[in-house]
Amino acid sequence: MASRGKTETSKLKQNLEEQLDRLMQQLQDLEECREELDTDEYEETKKETLEQLSEFNDSLKKIMSGNMTLVDELSGMQLAIQAAISQAFKTPEVIRLFAKKQPGQLRTRLAEMDRDLMVGKLERDLYTQQKVEILTALRKLGEKLTADDEAFLSANAGAILSQFEKVSTDLGRPPSYMNYLLDSHPSKNIDVPSKISFLLKIQDL
Repeated sequence: MASRGKTETSKLKQNLEEQLDRLMQQLQDLEECREELDTDEYEETKKETLEQLSEFNDSLKKIMSGNMTLVDELSGMQLAIQAAISQAFKTPEVIRLFAKKQPGQLRTRLAEMDRDLMVGKLERDLYTQQKVEILTALRKLGEKLTADDEAFLSANAGAILSQFEKVSTDLGRPPSYMNYLLDSHPSKNIDVPSKISFLLKIQDL
């Protein structure tokens, strides 16, 4: 039974990650094509993508409702999505790595950014924005930052960090809707694997 629950959780997580990857790719493609679009077209397309992210976040909250195993597995994803919706984070790849809890790859990206800045391939403003996002993500993932990194965050985070702290306060608060759906199940006292299986069937990915 435990094995079945683990398999269902793994399948659900994979489905959610694929959905998030698609939305992050939309944002990334939009930024890469920004020069080819007029302002209204860019803003409208970005707004639509952020609305899709918001809907995805609502679904994620429902799926996590009342299930501490899923809260543990998906909390990073939810936090990253909330940061994207609020636009506290603006870099799709950083959001993706944060959502998947991949601190090693975040650090690798930061090292690449350091090199790009030194050789003039990355503008200082963009470097600062993305470094703040990466360091904030690392700290939220429980990673220890160096004194220099902490100083950089203190000097540059400002609004982005307070914005991110605001959106992260609601992490893991379960809505009542999913409880209603589970209560409507033919057997209310279903075990965790059956609950996950039920959620997989009703989620709209």
